[in-house]
Amino acid sequence: MSTSIGTTTPLRWWLRLLLLLAAAACLAAADSGFLRRQVSDVQPRPDDLTANTPGASYKPLFGAGDPDAGQLKAVVRYGELTVAPGGASAVVSYPAEEQMYFVTEGSATLLYADEKAPLKKFDFLYLPPGVKHGIANTSNAPVKVIVMGYQIAAGRTVELPSKIMLANADDVPLQVLGQHGPTTQFKLLMGLTSSKRDKLAAASVMNSLFLMDFAPGGTNIPHNHPAEEEMYLLVRGSGDMVAGRDAAGKDVRHPVTQGAAFFFKPGTQVGYYSNAKEGEAHDLILAVRSNLPGGRRNP
Repeated sequence: MSTSIGTTTPLRWWLRLLLLLAAAACLAAADSGFLRRQVSDVQPRPDDLTANTPGASYKPLFGAGDPDAGQLKAVVRYGELTVAPGGASAVVSYPAEEQMYFVTEGSATLLYADEKAPLKKFDFLYLPPGVKHGIANTSNAPVKVIVMGYQIAAGRTVELPSKIMLANADDVPLQVLGQHGPTTQFKLLMGLTSSKRDKLAAASVMNSLFLMDFAPGGTNIPHNHPAEEEMYLLVRGSGDMVAGRDAAGKDVRHPVTQGAAFFFKPGTQVGYYSNAKEGEAHDLILAVRSNLPGGRRNP
């Protein structure tokens, strides 16, 4: 009997170890460092913005409403709101969440507390926590808005702006940021309230909302942010998105078309290579970045 125990116990131990290693390998494979969506493939889901409003629909790309929401830390939601002609979203407010809107298509009216403001394509705006807001569409075409939300930590006070923080990307100058190469120019749309470089210095958690404009064949040189979450949406064009590295440490390139959306975890390699040719419209990527909860912004 003692001989039988002595031989089977190590065998069971090794089998258990092999099972644990296999499970760990599966988890590692599943946790690739990024999430990928295609806007056209995502089905609308019920959301606060669409409650009792048949003219509005919401596609959750990342965060609230998406099955992988638990993988995000600072990001609460990221999705596409569509309001049909003559329709309106629900009027909502979130006491512990700041939001940014970016209009990708159409025109509408912003409902902001007791105020109203016109919205058009490529408008972007800041929505502070606790302020009621919504979208009404009095035009004859749908309006599409990218909704971005970030969690405000418990006990943190956010000072409300004295006016609606709203601007248009066409009014933001292009600039080259040296570390990213000369074939990509940036429009720095929104940053923290302390920002001196962004068009709107408005946010408390989201630290950088920007557009990348790619010259034909242009590149956003692959890089990573060790302590920040980042999301890219290909607003126009097609090319290769860098998302992660393979086992040999080489950048992994993913062919993408307009509407491709990526969520990158901290430390994930990210970049882009445009397929556009001379004479074609420049590729555009809408990007947004935020620190992990309790983190500090990188330069």
